Amino acid sequence: MDLPVIDLSPYLEISAVDHEPPSLGPELQSLCSEVSRTLRETGALLVKDPRCSVEDNDRFLDMMENYFEKSQEFKRLQERPHLHYQVGVTPEGVEVPRSLVDEEMQEKIKSMQKEFQPSTPMGPDLKWRYMWRVGPRPSTTRFQELNSEPVIPEGFPQWKETMDSWGYKMISAIEAVAEMTAIGFGLPKDAFTSLMKQGPHLLAPTGSDLQRYGREGTVFAGYHYDLNFLTIHGRSRFPGLNIWLRNGQKVEVSVPVGCLLIQTGKELEWLTGGECLAGMHEVVATNRTIDAIESARQQNRSLWRVSSTLFAHIASDAVLKPLGHFANSPLASKYPPICAGDFVELELAVINLKGEKENS
Repeated sequence: MDLPVIDLSPYLEISAVDHEPPSLGPELQSLCSEVSRTLRETGALLVKDPRCSVEDNDRFLDMMENYFEKSQEFKRLQERPHLHYQVGVTPEGVEVPRSLVDEEMQEKIKSMQKEFQPSTPMGPDLKWRYMWRVGPRPSTTRFQELNSEPVIPEGFPQWKETMDSWGYKMISAIEAVAEMTAIGFGLPKDAFTSLMKQGPHLLAPTGSDLQRYGREGTVFAGYHYDLNFLTIHGRSRFPGLNIWLRNGQKVEVSVPVGCLLIQTGKELEWLTGGECLAGMHEVVATNRTIDAIESARQQNRSLWRVSSTLFAHIASDAVLKPLGHFANSPLASKYPPICAGDFVELELAVINLKGEKENS
């Protein structure tokens, strides 16, 4: 099944004039409805944003391949476990996939049809990840560890500019999709974006070493959902991402050149009272990954699989609760009001990223 590709250009042109629905017109209203419906039914969406070019994505991937190819000793200099790994590098073997520790999720997996079941991880994820905050942070917050200063590795003079440039562009795409989703669901245009202001947004590229682990069936990121609001990815140079639709079907995602992939996170599930469920996904070496490895070898290209992932968050001090008419949905009681920062800390503890606070 191919996910629809939504071109954001028509919406961006008119939203610059700050129109509210109903003055959007039937075509744009219908586009917004398609965005909200697709996220509800599939948990994922492909978009084209003229502000995010292929060249931007390639520049970012080139730099991150260069970084992940450095020695383990070098990369560990950017490790910050006492800040819950929410800035700097997370080495492979640290993050535990939710499906390994969540008994309810394990039961759900057993009940799936065999061909739709996720791969079983043998232990913590084999991927490295780099966390880079994007956007302004609040001057006062109860959640300092979730709003820490960035870490810049030595020897990368273009690091901050490249990370910020790509990060801001992807946040802009998320904001457009968040507005369109709100309109599609019959909420005010800024229902979600107003809660995202000064959120702890993270540009969080992963690096998977296909030279070491490039065997078919290897699990780089075990079956899980994202705890944030919406996740956006630029196109990776190696396939391997599987997602699960709301009907339980498993789909290997192919992101066309020039497109971005957006996935629903747990914070959006909360705000819609379960109307949009957090999208389940995994990253596994498939036969298509193996073909791409062979092709990269022949062209002498990097064998690190980099995902240019950005996690867009609701502001740490904002309250998560079903918005507008979602407050009356039959499932709303499953989503009691909770501060977004408290919610994130609870989720991080489960997947082994909470870390220990340093003695002050």
